[in-house]
Amino acid sequence: MKPYTPHEFKVMRVRECEPMTELLDEPEKVAQYWRQNIPKADWYDPMKEALVVFVLNTRRRIIGHNLVSLGNLDTCTLTPREVFRPVIVAAGSALILAHNHPSGDPTPSEADIKVTRDLVRAGQLLKIEILDHVIIGHKHTSLRELGYYL
Repeated sequence: MKPYTPHEFKVMRVRECEPMTELLDEPEKVAQYWRQNIPKADWYDPMKEALVVFVLNTRRRIIGHNLVSLGNLDTCTLTPREVFRPVIVAAGSALILAHNHPSGDPTPSEADIKVTRDLVRAGQLLKIEILDHVIIGHKHTSLRELGYYL
């Protein structure tokens, strides 16, 4: 058996977007970005939950997005490692979480609230701020606006 030889890896972003001059600082803008970009992705299925991380630079402008988890009708599984990886790789400073509810009802579930709180705590350790978690349905809901994890 050959001895293991370490290799250098080139890390690439999965999805880049055109630089935005506008801040992605309101849930309406997050929902608009989602509706303009995410349904066009080849992996997107409106009948499955998809959790996407929007990677932001220090000026809070989006530099890219990454699919973290593609679930089923009402569940996405994830770990903090998967959520923060695209932010670290892209040298981002903050992120916004967004996921869809195939039912069209953007009301957050208890699981949505719990996982967001856990991710906020993980982000504090990494010094990566989670600015919001927006749930997309027929309308949208912001967990920050609802006061769930400030």
